[in-house]
Formats: sequence, structure tokens, C-alpha cells
Amino acid sequence: MASSAHTFLSFVFYTIFLSFGSYKAEARRFNDISSLVSKGLFDSIFLHKDNNACPAKGFYTYNSFIQASRCFPQFGRTGSSITRKREVAAFLAQISHETTGGWATAPDGPFAWGLCFKEEVSPQSNYCDSSNTQWPCSPGKSYKGRGPIQLSWNYNYGPAGKALGFDGLNNPDIVSNNSLIAFKTALWFWMTEQNPKPSCHNVMIGKYKPTAADVIANRTAGYGLVTNIINGGLECGIPNDGRVNDRIGYFQRYATLFNVSTGSNLDCEDQKSF
Repeated sequence: MASSAHTFLSFVFYTIFLSFGSYKAEARRFNDISSLVSKGLFDSIFLHKDNNACPAKGFYTYNSFIQASRCFPQFGRTGSSITRKREVAAFLAQISHETTGGWATAPDGPFAWGLCFKEEVSPQSNYCDSSNTQWPCSPGKSYKGRGPIQLSWNYNYGPAGKALGFDGLNNPDIVSNNSLIAFKTALWFWMTEQNPKPSCHNVMIGKYKPTAADVIANRTAGYGLVTNIINGGLECGIPNDGRVNDRIGYFQRYATLFNVSTGSNLDCEDQKSF
């Protein structure tokens, strides 16, 4: 009897152990961004990123996106299922506008051509703010837009590199030469608060708390505020701006693919920039 009882208890504990292992594996899967964005969904979002017409053909891979997201465990993993999906849709929409190769009559529509470019075409300057002594420019280097978010300026390359482990000031080209680092810079910008700007992440998950200055400037929570954070100085406060509308168009398409609503306050035409 004692032997039988011991065998039975061993079986029970072994079953519990296997169940716990399966639970942990399932928890890891659920907490991974791949549970929200499958390879199939990623490919349906970026229908033409590997088109021969796109200079970034073959650069922005699904695996790089997933690996980069794992460095930012709060991205797409905070809040309800709707909140998580909406944040990821918003992020992918913004990087799509930044790298778009679409046009009004493009095959499958203008919002099927995100991630077509990996660096800025015909930059108007080298984006060096020489007054910024904390992140001094390296001679001969250009800090033009690169990667999914089109990271620009020495004061972004420097801290991004420090946070992610590359030399952003002396080797900015790595952002357009390394797919994983490229996605990491986009997510770094998305997740990082740059006072007085909140992080795009906190805006999309409902943790944005407007200051008195924000209230006066009508900087209300929503996708439009994310646009303001990214490029408000050039695009916000302008009625019916085409660039803002392009960002919205991408978001609307992606929200539909994620089966979520976009939420309110999609534009920033009534907001003052930061």
C-alpha cells in the first residue's frame, strides 16, 4: 500500500509539474508580442515592403521586429487586449508613414506601402544641433532620418545609442544597416519620455496626464498627440494637413486588421506643438 501511495503521489506531482510548465510556456507566449502580431498579420500589414521598388527591400523583417519588441516588455503588453492591439497598430501606423512608399493610386492603396524606405531621401541638412553639447556631433557624420521611426538629430542618436548599446554619434549609419537595431531605435523613441513630451506608449495606454501647459495647448490624448510627439513642430496646428491624414489613414487600416477601434482625437490640427 505504501508503495502504491508513493507511486500515486509521484504521478500527481509529475502531472502538476507538467501543467505548471505548460502554464509558464503559455504565459510566455501570451506575453510575447508575437501573440498579437503573427507573421501572417505582419505580412498582410506590410504588403509591399519587399517590393523591388522599395529601397528597404528585405531589411525590415518580422523576426527583427519581434526580437526588438522583447527588449521593451511593456510595449503591446500593457492594459486590456483592445489597448494592447491599439497601441501596436498605432506604432506600426506611425512607422509606416515615416517610411512610406505609397501614393494615391498605388496597388492595394496608399496604406499598403509602409516600411519601404530605411533612410531619408535627399536630406536638407546633416541634422546636427551644434548647440547640444551633451551629445556632440561627430565630424563628417549625418544624423538624417534612419530606420522605422526615421530617427533624426544628434540629440536622438546619442541617447538612443547609449540606451541600446551602439555608438549613435560616431556610427549613425548602423541604424540603416542593422535591421534589429533599426527596430530597437523606433521602439526606444516610442517608449521613452522626453520631457516635456510624454512617451507615445503612455499616451496610447491611457497613462498620459496633461500638464497645465498641455491643457492650454489643447494637447488631448489620442493618436493625434502621438503625431505631435513625433513631428508636431511641422505637422500640428495645421487644418487638414496631408501628412497627418496619411498617418491617420495607416492607423485606420491597421486598426481594422487588428479588429479594434482607433479611439478619438486622431489629428492634431487644434494642438500646439511641444
